[in-house]
Amino acid sequence: MDVSVFEKYEFFCGVPDSQLKPLCDWLQGRFKEQPHRHIIAANEGNAAALAAGYHLATGKVAVCYLQNSGIGNIVNPVASLLSNKVYGIPVLFVVGWRGEPGVKDEPQHSFQGEITLKLLKDLDISTYVINSETTEEEFRQKTTEFDDLFAKGESAAIVVRKNALSFSGETAKTLSNATLLREDILKRIVAASDDDIIVTTTGKTSRELFEIRQQMGYGHDRDFLTIGSMGHASSIALGVALQKPDKRIWVIDGDGAAIMHMGAMATMGKACPNNIIHVVINNCSHESVGGMPTAGDSINFVGLAAGLGYPIAKSVSSFDELDAALTNITNGRKLSFLEVKSAPGSRDDLGRPDVLPFDNKKQFMGYLDVTKVY
Repeated sequence: MDVSVFEKYEFFCGVPDSQLKPLCDWLQGRFKEQPHRHIIAANEGNAAALAAGYHLATGKVAVCYLQNSGIGNIVNPVASLLSNKVYGIPVLFVVGWRGEPGVKDEPQHSFQGEITLKLLKDLDISTYVINSETTEEEFRQKTTEFDDLFAKGESAAIVVRKNALSFSGETAKTLSNATLLREDILKRIVAASDDDIIVTTTGKTSRELFEIRQQMGYGHDRDFLTIGSMGHASSIALGVALQKPDKRIWVIDGDGAAIMHMGAMATMGKACPNNIIHVVINNCSHESVGGMPTAGDSINFVGLAAGLGYPIAKSVSSFDELDAALTNITNGRKLSFLEVKSAPGSRDDLGRPDVLPFDNKKQFMGYLDVTKVY
């Protein structure tokens, strides 16, 4: 079904998802000259609040799009802001259904996929599931029925199965002018890290680190691959670092992940552990879910980190600068922040880890000499 079926709606906000890539690409073109009508939010809760503000200012219903993994981020604004037991602000959610039961997907999506429809029901959000066989007539009829819910201050969700939406126009383009590729950046970080611990963010960063270790003939016990929980890698690293002060911990973030839960940097700066090196590889892109732009091109990450209490904060955009920064940072012992400006892109043959998440956890805890597990 072509994404133009959403044409009657005038304001969209959300967090990109690979299953919703046709919608995101269409929005980039549709609102190219009206960027105030399509906002890529920091996280899904942020998007739900934007949708509320739009309704308060216009009386109309906004469309808020997200992957089902982001439902957790909308629970608070849905329950305490949008609900018709509170303000009664209607929103049309469009939810990419990753991990749908019976459909092969990555392990981090399996449980979320199982509970997606139940979560929406528990939030009093009426759902309409679409697939590749859904017709435009069926879709338009159902969304017309939703208007009655909206009039009562209730929200609704369109749950999108794999390949349910299509778009034949141009794909999204990122704003990065950098030339370094993330995989080459990671290789230099791995070399500099020696036997240190590395915690990586979700998406292609973890996949590339896994393959780099494979190519080097190393095991994966010193790496925690955060294959889900976008935006939480730095907090995981902080939790480890505070209990293992003799170990140096690297956290490798992406710009989209760092932006999603940016408050984690404030927590990091306040705790100020001297054994963490926090790297943000900034390609100005939600690359792992289709390439939609982030706000990474307009953020002064170095100024932000310094203002939040990181004693060392640097930004680099060449391999010479990166190598020098890695040398300087590893020669000291202070909480450090390093932004590496990167181009989007990865190998076409990039694989996925063949180690299950539970086994990764066991290997990682073994490397940290954790023998007793409750």
